[in-house]
Amino acid sequence: MAEKTKEETQLWNGTVLQDASGLQDSLFSSESDNSLYFTYSGQSNTLEVRDLTYQVDIASQVPWFEQLAQFKIPWRSHSSQDSCELGIRNLSFKVRSGQMLAIIGSSGCGRASLLDVITGRGHGGKMKSGQIWINGQPSTPQLVRKCVAHVRQHDQLLPNLTVRETLAFIAQMRLPRTFSQAQRDKRVEDVIAELRLRQCANTRVGNTYVRGVSGGERRRVSIGVQLLWNPGILILDEPTSGLDSFTAHNLVTTLSRLAKGNRLVLISLHQPRSDIFRLFDLVLLMTSGTPIYLGAAQQMVQYFTSIGHPCPRYSNPADFYVDLTSIDRRSKEREVATVEKAQSLAALFLEKVQGFDDFLWKAEAKELNTSTHTVSLTLTQDTDCGTAAELPGMIEQFSTLIRRQISNDFRDLPTLLIHGSEACLMSLIIGFLYYGHGAKQLSFMDTAALLFMIGALIPFNVILDVVSKCHSERSMLYYELEDGLYTAGPYFFAKILGELPEHCAYVIIYAMPIYWLTNLRPVPELFLLHLLLVWLVVFCCRTMALAASAMLPTFHMSSFFCNALYNSFYLTAGFMINLDNLWIVPAWISKLSFLRWCFSGLMQIQFNGHLYTTQIGNFTFSILGDTMISAMDLNSHPLYAIYLIVIGISYGFLFLYYLSLKLIKQKSIQDW
Repeated sequence: MAEKTKEETQLWNGTVLQDASGLQDSLFSSESDNSLYFTYSGQSNTLEVRDLTYQVDIASQVPWFEQLAQFKIPWRSHSSQDSCELGIRNLSFKVRSGQMLAIIGSSGCGRASLLDVITGRGHGGKMKSGQIWINGQPSTPQLVRKCVAHVRQHDQLLPNLTVRETLAFIAQMRLPRTFSQAQRDKRVEDVIAELRLRQCANTRVGNTYVRGVSGGERRRVSIGVQLLWNPGILILDEPTSGLDSFTAHNLVTTLSRLAKGNRLVLISLHQPRSDIFRLFDLVLLMTSGTPIYLGAAQQMVQYFTSIGHPCPRYSNPADFYVDLTSIDRRSKEREVATVEKAQSLAALFLEKVQGFDDFLWKAEAKELNTSTHTVSLTLTQDTDCGTAAELPGMIEQFSTLIRRQISNDFRDLPTLLIHGSEACLMSLIIGFLYYGHGAKQLSFMDTAALLFMIGALIPFNVILDVVSKCHSERSMLYYELEDGLYTAGPYFFAKILGELPEHCAYVIIYAMPIYWLTNLRPVPELFLLHLLLVWLVVFCCRTMALAASAMLPTFHMSSFFCNALYNSFYLTAGFMINLDNLWIVPAWISKLSFLRWCFSGLMQIQFNGHLYTTQIGNFTFSILGDTMISAMDLNSHPLYAIYLIVIGISYGFLFLYYLSLKLIKQKSIQDW
C-alpha cells in the first residue's frame, strides 16, 4: 500500500508527466512558437500579502434598486452587523516576477475578495488587518495603477473594430506622450505577436450579436489591452470562464509564457483541468477565506499525501482537493463537519509554513527553480513601475475617442440601415397620409395634427436606441474610467460629437420627404427653419436619453424614466389640451416640455404672417394665422426665443449627463 501511494505521488510530482509533456503539448497546444516577443524589461516585481483579514459587507453587494424592490432601505441595511462576514482570514504569501500563481477553490472561497483587495477595488468591504506590499512599498491606488494590470472576467470591447484597431486606439491613450507613432505601432505589433493574434489581427472583435473572432481570441484581446503598457504585474479574474477546454489550455499557456517574460501573473480559477494545472508555478488553494495550501503546483499532491490525503490515481489534483476542502451546505450536520475539516487543514498548513519568509510549503529546503527562456525581442523604453509617466492629455484623449466612436458606429451597417429605413418609412407613411390634396388647402386642425406628429413621433424612436446603446457600452466605460484610460470630460465630448453625423442623416431622411409630400408652405427659408427645429428637438430627446442612461444603472430603469418623462412632455405639449386650461403642475411641466416648444415653433413657421382661408357652410372666412395660434396659446414667445429655449433644455440634459459621468460610477448590472 505504501509503495502504491509513493508511485501515485511520483506520478503527479512530474516523473510520468514530464515524459508525456511533449505528447500533451502537441495534442493540446496550437502554438508551436514558444519564443517571447514582448517581455517586461523593468525591475523585478514582488507582490506580498501579510496577515490579511478582509471583511465583506454582503448587503452592499446587492444593488440599491434590488433592495428597494425587496422593500428595504439601502443605507440602513449597510449598517447591519449581520450582513458582514470575513471573506479572507490571516492570509499571507509572497510572489515574484517569473512566477504564475493560481488561486483555486470552490465558490465563496475568497478568490474575488482577494483580487479586489490587491487591485484596490474593494467594493463593499474593508481590511480588518494586514497589508499589501508591492515591490517593498505599501500598496496605494497610485502604485497599483502604475504596476498592476487587471483583466476582468467579462470581455468589454467594441465589436465593430478589428483586433489591431482595438489595440491601436488603446495605445494612443495608454502609452506615454514620449512614444512616437512608430513606437506605438511597434508596440501594438509586438503584443499581437506575443498573444498569437496575427491570424486574426484584421478581423472584427465581435460579440454575441456581431460575428467576429473566437471566444479565446477575444479573451486574448482583453489581455492585450492591458498588456500594451507593459505592466510588471498581471492579474486575471477567471480568464478561462466560458471557454472550452482546448481554448482554455491555450490561453493559460500564453499566460505561462508571459510569466516567463519577467512578469508576475496571478489568476483565479474554479477547478482547472489537469493539463492546465501542470502549467502553474504556484497554487493557492482556499476555502472560506483561509489558505489550505500554498506552494509549488507540482508538490501539491506530495503535501496532501504527507498529511494523509493522497490523490487517487488518474484523478485531477485540482478537482480532488477543491472537492476535499469545499463546504457542503446541503444539511447543517454536513456543513459543520466540512467546516471543521477545512479549519483543521488550514491550521495544519499554517503550522507547517511557520517561519518561511514567503509562506510557501516546500518539500526541500531550496527555492523553486525558475527556468530561463530565450528572449526574441526586448524593449528598452518601458516606463519603470515606480516612475510616473506623462499620459496623453485631454485633447489627445478626445481625438482618439471620437475616432474610435465614429469607426465603431459607421461599421455597424445593419443598425445604420435599420435606423435610416425607420426614418424614411415613417416619413413616407405620414407624408402619403396627407398627400393628394393638390391645391386644396388642409384644414387648420389637420395641419396642426400633422405638425404635432412631425415633432412628437420621431423623437420617441430615438429614446430606446440611445438607451440601449449606452447600456451596452456601460461596462466598458466603467472599466476604462476605473483604469484611468481617460477622464469623463473627453468621453463626454466624444460621445456627443461622435454621434452627430448619424443624428444629422437621421433627421434629414425623416424631415425632407414629409415636408414636401404634405404640401407645407414651399418656401426655402421656412423649410430650413422647420428642419432646424426638428433637428433640435430630436437632439434634445437624445440628450435626455443619454442623461437617463448615465444616471440609472439598468436599461429597464432608464427606458422607464425616459418614457414616463416623454409622455408627460407629450401630453402637455398644447395639442391634447389647450395650454390655458392646464392646472399648475402640468403647466410647469409644459414649460420644460421640448415637445411643447417644438409644436409652438412649427405652428409659428407655418401660420405666422400667413392669411388662412377657411370655409364654414356657404361662408368663406380669411383669418390671420397669428390669431389662430394665439388662441391655442402657442404664440406667447417669438420664434427665436423658442429656438433658444430648446437649446437651453438640451444644455440642461447635457449638464446632467456630464455630472452623472463625473459623479456616478457607471456600473452595469453584472458589476454589482
